[in-house]
Amino acid sequence: MNRYWTLARGPLSGLPTPANFELRTAPVPAPGPGQALSRTIYVSLDPYQWGYRKRGVEKPGEVCHARTVSQVIESRMEGFAAGDLVFNVNGWAEYGLMGEGIERPSYMIPRKLDPARGRISLAVGVLGMLGLTAYAGMTLQCAPKAGDTAVVTAASGGVGQIAGQLARIAGARVVGVAGREDKVRYAVEELGFDACVSHLSPRLAADLAAACPGGIDVYFENVGGAVFEAAAPLFNRGARLSLCGLIAQYGDDSDPDPKAAFLRRHEPLFQAKGMKVSDLFVGAFVAEHQGPFLEEMSALVAAGRVKYREDIRQGIETIPAAFAELMGGGNFGKILVQVGADPTL
Repeated sequence: MNRYWTLARGPLSGLPTPANFELRTAPVPAPGPGQALSRTIYVSLDPYQWGYRKRGVEKPGEVCHARTVSQVIESRMEGFAAGDLVFNVNGWAEYGLMGEGIERPSYMIPRKLDPARGRISLAVGVLGMLGLTAYAGMTLQCAPKAGDTAVVTAASGGVGQIAGQLARIAGARVVGVAGREDKVRYAVEELGFDACVSHLSPRLAADLAAACPGGIDVYFENVGGAVFEAAAPLFNRGARLSLCGLIAQYGDDSDPDPKAAFLRRHEPLFQAKGMKVSDLFVGAFVAEHQGPFLEEMSALVAAGRVKYREDIRQGIETIPAAFAELMGGGNFGKILVQVGADPTL
């Protein structure tokens, strides 16, 4: 049997709770022509998934969307064989189909994984879409250089920890914004940030200003809200901003598109400062940049120049609680749930 999570019926509001989801059971599906069946090993939990649900992209009864690392069990799909380890999109489920007739965004097509490149769980982290997101936003959109001050919010999270290290490698001075004190220390002591401040501090604006005496040249936005308000007065003329996410505003039900509302609200500031502001959608970068990115990032991870912390939970039953914890900032590193045995361990 296949266990999977779906949305419970009823309107979605605020931030997620375990009550928003229902665990169901159904027979394991059989692959048709051009399809393959895989068992899920790791499920990636990411803030954008709540936006999917609140916008109605997912409906009650459908498997909750998520990127996954899986192993092929049975294949009638060209290029994939039983035993292959793959990046795919099984969602919050123990088993799933991929291939012909299985609708997926073009930038989430299945691909085989090589354990020699790194732990297979990294395929939904630093060696996957999250790594490409950080690379696209920081390296391609913001292009940090020596002499710049780059600020990265959610600095210990799945994307932020990579973005900050890429800015450091490019020669910028890197300042993080994180939450708990252990996350602040991690950004500095393990990731090599020059400074990190806590958004929990009652002196956030003053702390950030003290950490950025020359202002901010590059700003990688994962949070919004009070963190952005603290950073806004520090933007230098011509600063570059990559708008990756706004986790502090995902519980706000007043606007169905928080990014668009954010850009409208702050457009006068951006124009006055002559800033380059880029909305970050990773799917736009897959076709041209995924291959080169994987080569470059695999080498950086193998050499220890980019470090990556994972927060791995155990068991499919834990997914809704882990997702709620993520949206409340309770994770430490990239959060994912292991739902099946990892044959590489």
